[in-house]
Amino acid sequence: MIKALLIALIFITSLFANKVIYLSYDEIPTRVIKGEIFPVTYKTLSTVKNFDDVLYEFSNHQGIKILDEAPQRVQKGKYYFDTFHMQATQKQAKLPDIEAFLMAPHDYNSTTLQGPNLNVITLNPGENFSNIIANSFTVQEYKTTVYDDTHNIVIFVASAQNADLNEIRFKHVYKQGLESISGNYREGKIIYFVIIDKKIENFSFSYFNLLKNDYALVTIPIIVNDDSVTTQSDLRPRDQSHETIKMYIAAAVAFLGFILILVRRKYFYLIFIIIPLIYIIYLAIPQKKVCIKEGTPLYLLPVDNSTVFETTQTQYHLTKEGQVRNFIKVKLKNNKIGWVKNEDTCSY
Repeated sequence: MIKALLIALIFITSLFANKVIYLSYDEIPTRVIKGEIFPVTYKTLSTVKNFDDVLYEFSNHQGIKILDEAPQRVQKGKYYFDTFHMQATQKQAKLPDIEAFLMAPHDYNSTTLQGPNLNVITLNPGENFSNIIANSFTVQEYKTTVYDDTHNIVIFVASAQNADLNEIRFKHVYKQGLESISGNYREGKIIYFVIIDKKIENFSFSYFNLLKNDYALVTIPIIVNDDSVTTQSDLRPRDQSHETIKMYIAAAVAFLGFILILVRRKYFYLIFIIIPLIYIIYLAIPQKKVCIKEGTPLYLLPVDNSTVFETTQTQYHLTKEGQVRNFIKVKLKNNKIGWVKNEDTCSY
């Protein structure tokens, strides 16, 4: 019996004698929300002075996505406080087992810390929830334009902190899509579009604010205008609904200029004739037609990674509304507006 205890004591002593890394949790969440991005901080101490770095390997985790390849490190004396950010993706989640080892001229034993199970809760949001969980979510710019006879398209630029912007989505919209995304979970930016009913006067949605531990409301007023949201160009077609009135006004100004010349005998007033006549000629010029190949994708925006909302089933001859770089803006027969690439046009 005594011999067995001595052997066990020698074995335990040898283990501690070879242990050069002490690893523990410094900060671990007691509760996380499904979809939340949260930090886990490890406290590491090395008994060896001559080493280059402390490295980590993760294994055996469940319902967790590890977002950082390298930790955010703070050194306090002999201790390293290394923070990794993770995301809870499932209701049942377990932190990874983490193995720490030294990057050093000599080989040393590593140390492994077992990952505990996490307390994950699921939100029960309202119908207007955007599926975004973040420290902040801010709409920076927005634009509304006509999509078809019954719908408007709202395009907005938003930034967020500590959020997975790929998860954004809305209920009860006609169509929606992610146009572009940049940055990372720490500070990200998106361009997103939703197609909504024309009767909607404000597009409102909520996100869960982690700092306030509550839902926050975001409202985009629906104002149909020609202001560009980005440099990608206006989505609205040339408005011909009031062109006849504009031609009458221009003609009236030209006639007034003619009267002024007759009365005052000053040819300076020719400007009141020439400019309105040029404008009348411009309005009278018929819009150009463009031939579109069969199977051509129609894009919402004039960018390569834009959403394709329709594909032509046959060859079309459509009204050309404008052009940006290698994209042509066209008006479909159902009054929808789309963009096609130059390479998808055909000759008559």
